[in-house]
Amino acid sequence: MPIIPKKTEMKKQEPLVRAKNFKEVALGYTEEEALKEASRCLQCKKPFCVDGCPVNINIPAFIKLISEKKYDAAVQKIKETNGLPAVCGRVCPQEEQCELKCIVGKKNEPVGIGRLERFVADRERESGSIEKNAKELPKIKIAKVAVVGSGPAGLACAGDLALLGYEVTIYESLHATGGVLRYGIPEFRLPKEILDIEVNYLKKLGVKIELNVLIGKTITIPGLFKLGFKAVFVGTGAGLPSFLGVPGENLTGVYSANEYLSRINLMQAYKFPEMDTPVNTGKIVAVVGAGNVAMDAARVSLRLGAEKVYIVYRRGEEEMPARKEEIENAGEEGVIFHLLTAPLEIIGDPATGKVKALKLVKNKLGEPDASGRKRPEPIPGSEYTLEVDTVVSAIGQSPNPLVPQSMPELKTAKHGNIVTDENTGETSIPGVFAGGDIATGAATVIAAMGAGKKAAVSIDKYIKKSL
Repeated sequence: MPIIPKKTEMKKQEPLVRAKNFKEVALGYTEEEALKEASRCLQCKKPFCVDGCPVNINIPAFIKLISEKKYDAAVQKIKETNGLPAVCGRVCPQEEQCELKCIVGKKNEPVGIGRLERFVADRERESGSIEKNAKELPKIKIAKVAVVGSGPAGLACAGDLALLGYEVTIYESLHATGGVLRYGIPEFRLPKEILDIEVNYLKKLGVKIELNVLIGKTITIPGLFKLGFKAVFVGTGAGLPSFLGVPGENLTGVYSANEYLSRINLMQAYKFPEMDTPVNTGKIVAVVGAGNVAMDAARVSLRLGAEKVYIVYRRGEEEMPARKEEIENAGEEGVIFHLLTAPLEIIGDPATGKVKALKLVKNKLGEPDASGRKRPEPIPGSEYTLEVDTVVSAIGQSPNPLVPQSMPELKTAKHGNIVTDENTGETSIPGVFAGGDIATGAATVIAAMGAGKKAAVSIDKYIKKSL
């Protein structure tokens, strides 16, 4: 193997500056930096990186086009299998997927695939080429398909079906599209402007979007079939929060991360102090959990004026499920980590009913549990109290129950997720498909997109069989 230079760093805002604003943290590659990073790709004959991508982007091909300065062609190569490159280039955990399989990464740092994806997507947007590059679609539509939910699974499914020649309508319960992309991910990781442009691209493909329609309440799935839809894809995500199960969770100042981040995004608190924030952040915040959502909640708290922010996690640093770069960003910005620590009780002020402290216990790691990670075990006599005025529970979400509850005949598993064929997205009801977090539980954006794309292929086959 030839000598490969180190991975080209991507510049970021300075930590103490970015901790006080909601502007994007990572600044992206310049053209010179992108060309330098593209030159690190070996153009493998057997590109394992493609196998690591849930939507099978032809990674060597788009990187080669970058190295030839054919930037529009590079982004079009990505869009053959991924309609949201600017989103995925920012929020996908490439280090666990495509970059993990990169041959260069066996002895050196892997090629910055996600950074290069972001570069060409941003360049297309900044040059005004998105509309010019939109594909011509068949004027005669095969059939009507409904997509429930406008998160990553729904958007991917809708885009692929539109390209296949279907008349697609997305039904979204809230007043804007994007699902977790809009309401769960902070502005400094995924600017709303970027998401809007990606969604507008789908509209150019002919996808219709109906907002403020709650499927299961406003209209049922059987009702959609009565409107002439030949198939329905359910991509309603994992919006049901999990709680700590400790005394004091009903106190004022306790939030689920789902509620906390959704309020901030929904009410545009990321424009604080221009916009009033609907969340009383408090001065000292404890976030329980160590996934990406926990890091988002902690870093948002700093930007909304918290003086101290703690991450409380029952396992150690090696077991933290968040992306390494998000953990590093949080630490640089001033988040304080209490690892091998678990909450016992949220203590309130009897006079006000507000949070005033968090009682904790130190842990040690024992034998592995069902997840394969070492089980945290409390250390007797190690209890201590942390003064806080806000507690955010970020220990996971469960699938959104509304659609399954409205259709008892739809088969679900014990955690409420819709049971599907993982290869096709088919459910127990003919013509109803599902994918993403509603089927798997909380996972990654790109995994949800992969499920939506698989379902689109299956829906196409299902409808054509019945014609």
